[in-house]
Amino acid sequence: MQWQDEGIVIGVRRHGETSVVAELMTKTRGRHMGIVRGGRSRTMQPVLQPGNRVDAVWRARLDEHLGDYKLEPIHLRAARLMESATAVYGVQAMGALLRLLPERDPHPHLFDALDAILDHMEDPAGAGELYVRFELAVLNDLGFGLDLGECAATGVREGLVYVSPKSGRAVSRDAGAPYADRMLPLPGFLSPEPSEPAGVRELADAFRLSGFFLHRHVYEPRGLQQNAARDGFVQAALKALERRNKPSEPVPSDG
Repeated sequence: MQWQDEGIVIGVRRHGETSVVAELMTKTRGRHMGIVRGGRSRTMQPVLQPGNRVDAVWRARLDEHLGDYKLEPIHLRAARLMESATAVYGVQAMGALLRLLPERDPHPHLFDALDAILDHMEDPAGAGELYVRFELAVLNDLGFGLDLGECAATGVREGLVYVSPKSGRAVSRDAGAPYADRMLPLPGFLSPEPSEPAGVRELADAFRLSGFFLHRHVYEPRGLQQNAARDGFVQAALKALERRNKPSEPVPSDG
């Protein structure tokens, strides 16, 4: 068995004295592992850093075997990613999200989203918005997608400001007013209407929204704890955005 694909490194672990097992998010074959012979060498270590995009050739006698990887660099961005806390935590948090999906299950849109987010980590607002959309996409692929396109009660597509914690559907301002204290805020950038880039509070609301449904539908039923890297990413992104745009606005708590 042999195939070739592009992949993004999301994890590496030691295998014997000189090799490693590399975990890639591939473009057409999903999250896939393989042994890299000599992966601990000085030549390969810079290539096998999380966030790097590589060309991968995988070989094995049978499809169900772990197999071997031959990797060539395409885009070595790990050094740049290590320059900020937002990027360091973000790479780890997205890797943890992808591990919620079955191994070798294709999700090409998640590969493209991961690649795009890694290229925008220097912008805390943009990275934060993309990350929330990434979490919602993972939820959708796990079968727990939110419906944020129209009001659950009236069907209107304007004035959507809430999300029902029970149904995961958007609710308009008028329809949700009597139950506002029980609703989750819907950030403008996730609604169908055009919106300005997220501010600190809106981005915090977005993290709270996706985190709520991940906990309810994924982590709690599986007996899992939320990955600590997500908390690090949330706080780093909010603090970076606060420093850049709204130094007088306190960072809301994600909880």
